[in-house]
Amino acid sequence: MTETVKETSESAPVPPTTPPPPAALAAKVRTLVPTMTRSMQRVAEAVAADPAACAALTVTGLAERTGTSEATVVRTARVLGYPGYRDLRLALAGLAAQQQSGRAPAVTADIAVDDPLHEVVAKLAHDERQTLADTADALDVQQLAAAVAALASARRIDIYGIGASALVGQDLAQKLLRIGLIAHAHSDPHLAVTNAVQLRGGDAAVAITDSGATGDVIEPLRVAFEHGATTIALTGRPDGPVTQYADHVLTTSKARESELRPAAMSSRTSQLLVVDCLFIGVAQRTYDTAGPALSASYEALAHRRSARAPGR
Repeated sequence: MTETVKETSESAPVPPTTPPPPAALAAKVRTLVPTMTRSMQRVAEAVAADPAACAALTVTGLAERTGTSEATVVRTARVLGYPGYRDLRLALAGLAAQQQSGRAPAVTADIAVDDPLHEVVAKLAHDERQTLADTADALDVQQLAAAVAALASARRIDIYGIGASALVGQDLAQKLLRIGLIAHAHSDPHLAVTNAVQLRGGDAAVAITDSGATGDVIEPLRVAFEHGATTIALTGRPDGPVTQYADHVLTTSKARESELRPAAMSSRTSQLLVVDCLFIGVAQRTYDTAGPALSASYEALAHRRSARAPGR
């Protein structure tokens, strides 16, 4: 019989989610605006564009400024991760203070087809730095800690990703294997599901999908979830369908998309940052075994790094 009821004792407890810090507000707006209604978009874009002015407004004032309703303002605050409008106002005041201190990021233009290479390098470097900063600011450290605990204690770890996300999944699996954990990345959706069926309580599954709506990634995560594994979603859409089967959600940001910078490219940088955070967290937690495992893998590959003999 298929196991459909998940034992809560088999997964790490879900810690309460705390409101994002002020520096994360602009990143949250960039990530979530495409998923909002038009009226909510007006509120979100207004607070991101002029946090100082909006911080001085009551909920009624902001509703009037954006041509929306008080209910829309409150819903927007909650979608951005704040319990209510008062919490959003505090974050706006903090963001305004940071901007006044000169910490606000500059904005560059999209990469054009005729840009010289030195401008391409500069624009990409700027966007990558901003993406990393946005992801770090918005990352829920409590959710990250819970995900680390689940991976560190897992008997077996399955990782699901398609396309560019599959490459990120392979990176995570390789890192975890080097510290002695049993981890496998699956990019074939059929193999992902057939492997997910074998998971049980005490196992873990990680789904990587920027859109949060990739069916070939959601399906194996659902199967893993229903079989009792602790499930983790790494996604740019904290409200995406994948999260309904995730015990822990790690949200990523991404750079602006353009014709020469598609979503798969702009999301990869932030995904790799979260993967590195997971790996370091697990390595710290399991250091007694991770340290020797890293040393052993290093020694096993040492001969491949040595200089070739003359004449070869």
